[in-house]
Amino acid sequence: MSGADVRRYEELRSRTAARDRGLREKVMSLEEAASLVNDGDHVALGGCTLSRTPIAAIWALVRAGRKNLKVSRSIVSTEGDLLFASGAANHIMTSWFSQGIVWGVSKVMRHYTEKKLARFEEWSHMSIGLRYRAGAMGIPFMATRSMLGSDVGREVADQVKPMICPYTGEPLLLLPALNPDVALIHVQRADRYGNAQLDGLQFMDIDIAMAANRVILTTERLISNDQIRRTPDQTKIPFFTVDAVVEAPYGSAPHECYGLYEPFFGHLDHYAGLIAKEPAAAAVRYLDEYYRAPASWSDYLVKIGMEAVLDASRRGRSIFND
Repeated sequence: MSGADVRRYEELRSRTAARDRGLREKVMSLEEAASLVNDGDHVALGGCTLSRTPIAAIWALVRAGRKNLKVSRSIVSTEGDLLFASGAANHIMTSWFSQGIVWGVSKVMRHYTEKKLARFEEWSHMSIGLRYRAGAMGIPFMATRSMLGSDVGREVADQVKPMICPYTGEPLLLLPALNPDVALIHVQRADRYGNAQLDGLQFMDIDIAMAANRVILTTERLISNDQIRRTPDQTKIPFFTVDAVVEAPYGSAPHECYGLYEPFFGHLDHYAGLIAKEPAAAAVRYLDEYYRAPASWSDYLVKIGMEAVLDASRRGRSIFND
């Protein structure tokens, strides 16, 4: 690291260490939570691809008019399109940027990056995870073999450092820690203090929560602390990392939340059809219709449609009936 990088890292760590970690109630509205995010912040997103995407929190940020965010996530899907098209983000760091396996590479991403309107910074999936892990551990870098000799590694060569292992003599790569300003994480349930329980795959969410300076949780259900204490092994994100808790039922729609609802495939097909010919213009029209026009998150769900909500719920909950 350069001297400037060291000073920036030390400042970031000192701000993270100085957070209020007290046991206090943190419940607020989506709008109040959005006010904790500043223009230009580095915002990390929990979940992966279509799974547990914090759509409700992103919806609130777009409506709040946030600009020039740097966004990081393990794998980015349609939320990346909307962050670019709204102007909320001008830089997305991830290992893969696609609407999904079914629909292919994001046409909106290609429009914004090929015209140099925004930046897509690509890392390997492993390296993104290790960078969050270093941030969570409070260390400035992580050593790995990931990306050695790859084109992906060459694209970020100015941000990584080669080294020779002092024990084995093998070549390694040093990855700089990721310590986001804010993390947006959607969970199945949480209490008023921010103790969050996750079902299914955890992805990189625990490391993200530990690495970030501020954490905003959206939750399908707000439950009592007594309920949290009955199954403490399921509490994956502890209260002392969390700054805001927002109850947002279907907070990943039209993406999925394991055990509760599957992706809204009809709506995602509809979106893919919209952006097929005019990606950028269609994405803006979609934002106007689904993000800016509804007066509340409930109105957004009404706009998506009750039939779609019920169908996604039926498919999502069927895993418990096998």
